[in-house]
Formats: sequence, structure tokens, C-alpha cells
Amino acid sequence: MQTRTRTRTRTGTRTGTPAIGASPGARVVIHDPTLRDGQHAVGHQLGAEQMRAYAQAADRAGIEVVEVGHGNGLGASSLQIGRARLADDVMLATIREALNNSRMGVFMAPGWGTGTDLRNAVGHGADVVRIAAHCTEAAVTERHLGLALDLGAEAQAVLLMSHMTDPGRLAEQCTRMVGFGAQAVGIMDSAGHFLPADVTERISAIAAAVNVPVIFHGHNNLSYAVANSVAAVEAGATIIDACARGFGAGAGNTQLEVLVAVLDRMGHRTGVDLRALLTAADLAHEHLMDRPPVIDSVSLISGLTGVFSGFKLPVLAAAQRSGLDPLDIFAELGRRQAVAGQEDLIAVAVRELVAARELKEASR
Repeated sequence: MQTRTRTRTRTGTRTGTPAIGASPGARVVIHDPTLRDGQHAVGHQLGAEQMRAYAQAADRAGIEVVEVGHGNGLGASSLQIGRARLADDVMLATIREALNNSRMGVFMAPGWGTGTDLRNAVGHGADVVRIAAHCTEAAVTERHLGLALDLGAEAQAVLLMSHMTDPGRLAEQCTRMVGFGAQAVGIMDSAGHFLPADVTERISAIAAAVNVPVIFHGHNNLSYAVANSVAAVEAGATIIDACARGFGAGAGNTQLEVLVAVLDRMGHRTGVDLRALLTAADLAHEHLMDRPPVIDSVSLISGLTGVFSGFKLPVLAAAQRSGLDPLDIFAELGRRQAVAGQEDLIAVAVRELVAARELKEASR
């Protein structure tokens, strides 16, 4: 496919060489994946009324982009990673109807989602399309970024499991995605592994290499999600992801209402009404989640070992069936450098750990 270099003027985009580091008063676009990433925490079982109520509250609060879908994105509902309660069509139609001011966003990882899923999402009114790839595999985004542009959506691209490669490689991969037409690029700390210095180094490298907005998406396994998001803004990111009450896989995501309050105090402009956002966060707490995310032992080990936070529930289930310590399973998955979509490695790791346990017991 021929490399695309189209540009489109939309809220949150910029042209020209960016300044490194955001000065006080800089505009920060808040991208809210509560109704997508939060699905991981409840087995992708959010219902239409729950989703509609939160979307309306987020819209009233002035959230720029409300993202919706199965936790792993368009087309991802499956036996392997979990069947969603609602079909993509129902989720998209529900949220499109609920939003009067906010833009609707969707997330898609090639391999789970297809061009058909992408066309369907834009047909339902998706304004912002995020195409995701493993941190060293930007090439897989080319086709779908081009399609998103052809369909008239804002095309963004993000690199998953970004702790698994160095800042220079991330900057190189982001540059490639801009060449494919991405109008914003960035990284996801999918395992909640980063400390602020890690984020600063990576976002600075990306911001210096591209001339489009830079995205950061944090997870809270080491209790640094808000601090990491602030570090990202200070290093040049202008699109930050965050979820109400941190609703998300494992220890959860960057907590939306806390992030907005901190950015407001720092003098950054988010366009979000904090009082209305607190109402939305209370609604999320009461109606979307069984309980707010916490940093328990399993979530902490997930972050330390660099394993995708979405593995928490299947690892706990496997540990219960096998009698293994879930911390040992996460350690083995970390050794194997497991990434999202490789949930089948959980069973492999369990079999090998059980075999090792039996061998040890037999030798006594």
C-alpha cells in the first residue's frame, strides 16, 4: 500500500514541529475509555443502560472523546478472551445516541478486528479510530489507518506493551505510523510497569520525532498512573487517556477525575467541568463496577513482571483450578514475555508449573 501523508484539521491536532514539554496553560485532550477498557474488570458484561447513563454523564462533563467497545476492541468478543454482553452494533448505537457534544471513539487491534468492523464502526458514527499494535509491530497498522482516513474518521495509532522496547525504537515506530497517515500517535503502558522517568524518556523521544499529537495511556499497577500521565504531559503528550474511578483491568487505569483535578491545578486546560465529572465518576462507581480497582498482590506482581493487566482474572481462575499461586503464574508469564492476545499461554504456563511441582514432590 502506498504510504499516506494526508492531514485533517480536528480538535486536538497540531501541525509543525512541536515544542518539547507542555507549558502551564497548554491544552490537554482527555480521551475516556471507561466504556471500553473498563469492560475488562467486569468480563465485558456492561449493559446498554449502564453504558448510556455513563456516556451521557461524561458528555455533560465536557469529555472530548468517549471510547466504547469490548475491552480488547472492535471484533474482539470471543471465547478465548471473553464474550461481550452486547454486540458491537448495540454498543456503538447506544453511545452514539447518548453523545451530544463528545466525540465517539473506538479501538481496534488488527487480528481481532477487521476492515469490516472498522467500516461498521464509522458507519455507526465513530469519530475517532484508534489502531493498536504491539510496540515493535507498527507495520500492521498501515492498512487500517489508511481505511480510517478514507472513511473520514480521525485516525490515531498506539503501541501496546510499550515497556518491552526502548525509547528510540518507540519513536521510530511512531514515525512510521505517522507516515501511514496517523493523526496522533502514542504509547500504552499496558502492564502498568513504568515509573515517571520511564514515561518522560519515551514521550520526549516520540514528541521530538513526530509532528502530530502524542498520546499516553497509563495503568496503575505500581500506583503511578496519574504521576506517569503528568510526566507525559510535561514531556509533550497532549492526549491523555483516563477512566472514571480508574475502572479498568487489574489495578485499573489512570483515574480520570483525579487526573483532571491535578491538570487543572497545574494550569493545563482540559475543557472538562470537574464538578460534572465527579458526578459521572460517582455514577460509574455505583452502576458500572463491582468495586473500584485496587492494587492487590496480583496486580502489583503483574506490573512488576510486565504482564498485561487484563490477564488478572484468567490467571486467578487458572490458579484456583490448579492450586498454584497466581504470583508464580504471573512470574512465568513475565519470563515468557506474554502479551495481550496470548491468553493461551496461561494454560501452557500452568501445565509447566504443575509438572515442575509434581516432579519436585516425587523427588522428596
